Amino acid sequence: MRIALYGRGFGPDYDGLMKEVLRVLRDARTETLVFTGLLDDVKRCSDKGIEYQMFNSYEQLKDKADVLFSFGGDGTMLDSVEYVRDTAIPVLGINMGRLGFLSSVSSDETLDAVHKILNGNYEVEKRSLLELVGEKQRFNGINYALNELSVMRKDGSSLIVIQVFVDDKLLNTYWADGLILATPTGSTAYSLSAGGPIVAPNNDSFLITPISAHNLSVRPVVISDKSVVKIKVDGRCDAYDLSLDSRTKLVDKSLQLEVKKADFSFNMVKLPGKDFFEAIRKKLLWGNDVRN
Repeated sequence: MRIALYGRGFGPDYDGLMKEVLRVLRDARTETLVFTGLLDDVKRCSDKGIEYQMFNSYEQLKDKADVLFSFGGDGTMLDSVEYVRDTAIPVLGINMGRLGFLSSVSSDETLDAVHKILNGNYEVEKRSLLELVGEKQRFNGINYALNELSVMRKDGSSLIVIQVFVDDKLLNTYWADGLILATPTGSTAYSLSAGGPIVAPNNDSFLITPISAHNLSVRPVVISDKSVVKIKVDGRCDAYDLSLDSRTKLVDKSLQLEVKKADFSFNMVKLPGKDFFEAIRKKLLWGNDVRN
């Protein structure tokens, strides 16, 4: 089996865990491919003399891995989209962060998860992505988002006026700080903090969530992910912030956005016993009496 290791690097607190993961992979005689940004940490946790294949791009990863392990939090997993893209490589999120809706495997569960994957005891859950049409150059070819696309007013600027069209029909004109177009995966991210609903990841839908709308009657809207969404920004601003997940660019307000569902999915490893609703209850403390 071919395993790719991805992450931003980690401190010595996780050296013990990485040593155990590397030992299990070595004993299973896996081919191990390591992201260059993680190589120093991996070497620190490896026996002397062991050399690893490396990758630092989509092209170097494509066709060379069966599963990718993402070490970090949800942000690290979002960053892995740049390298995985349409390869269909399943990604396991090993949570070294805090909340972790995407990186669902805790440090304590990691070795058990690795054994299950090596034994083929897992499923693949397909997650939809957003595609920003016609803007490959602006985002260096990574014009996709697993969580959300957002438009935001610049720091200190006035409210922006955002017109949203769904399949060329006007949905609404928003006077707001910004707007989020989210996937079901992204419903537990920025959209949730802005008052959007939680949507199960297997739903075929997108969420449109305004950020601090001037009109209090405005509410989030759920639409079909077969729709094409167009966004026009106006108002006193001359530019606004455009984000795809954690990647942000300042763009002129003359730029009109067209967004659709990408024609490929992000594949997430789903282990036995892991349940979305259980994760929601646990991480959001539903059902817990937190009164003093």
